[in-house]
Amino acid sequence: MCKVPLFLRKFGVFIYSLLSQHIMTERIILGIDPGTSIMGYGIIRAQGNQMRIIDMGVLDLRKSSDHFVKIKQIFKRTLALIDEFHPDELAIEAPFFGENIQSMLKLGRAQGAAISAALSRDLPIFEYAPRKIKLAITGQGAASKEQVAKILQGMLSIPELPKNLDATDGLAAAVCHFFQKPVQGEEGGARSWKAFIQKNPERMVKRPSRD
Repeated sequence: MCKVPLFLRKFGVFIYSLLSQHIMTERIILGIDPGTSIMGYGIIRAQGNQMRIIDMGVLDLRKSSDHFVKIKQIFKRTLALIDEFHPDELAIEAPFFGENIQSMLKLGRAQGAAISAALSRDLPIFEYAPRKIKLAITGQGAASKEQVAKILQGMLSIPELPKNLDATDGLAAAVCHFFQKPVQGEEGGARSWKAFIQKNPERMVKRPSRD
């Protein structure tokens, strides 16, 4: 039986260690902003304290007048995203509690359809309140869609923002989850945009002075 030289064995262990660390720390997060008119989604790849955007977009449901047809479309689209991108986790925005009971009911059903799709693929689900997502991204719980989108654009080096900002709302849910959950092997994950910049100062793009 041929013996493998010691240096080759050590090299193999080293390579295996690197690959194992890569597998442990890398994850794909699918973020969804549920809605009965438009569902926004965003997908990021996270590794260590770094992240990059994979895809984002919307499911436009405004052409359909049947609420239950919309629910079916949400389920099918979420399932298709899971099967295409194979995310490790789903981060979804919780329904906003308003005065209109019917709107809340419909929004809850929309969220439930996306959650059901994730459950059918045994995907771990994490729910975040709208205010918590905005706070994690902008530092302000009452930030506007535009403010969230602009900060995400700088954070993820997005060349051009989508016309429909529901897409960036879905992306924000994924990024919020990235900040909230430390990666295995890390002492602690960034908890907000401010913390992310402190760990990654090179990601900041300074605006030219107006003077």
